[in-house]
Amino acid sequence: MAWIYLGVAGLFEIVWALAMKQSEGFTRPWPTVVTVVGMAASIWFLSLSMKVLPLGTAYVIWTGIGAIGAFVLGIALLGETADALRLVAAVLIVSGLVLMKLASPH
Repeated sequence: MAWIYLGVAGLFEIVWALAMKQSEGFTRPWPTVVTVVGMAASIWFLSLSMKVLPLGTAYVIWTGIGAIGAFVLGIALLGETADALRLVAAVLIVSGLVLMKLASPH
């Protein structure tokens, strides 16, 4: 169950990152509300996963899910660039996440 909580926490990480971008510096009310609620939900699910998972594993995977999700959706939804160097960096992040999961005792 801890891994499911961690995945949900990562998804909320993506939600709040996208909403924060749309809030335009917290000047737009609804994206600001989504940002704050997404942050709170993300932290809460992360804390549930940390009851079982090691701190380092949970935190790295949580931030990695958020980083890769925000990267992919930034390209898909916001028209951000997808040049070769950024794609290589994303592959390296995903590789690190896979290795961290494989190295986890849980």
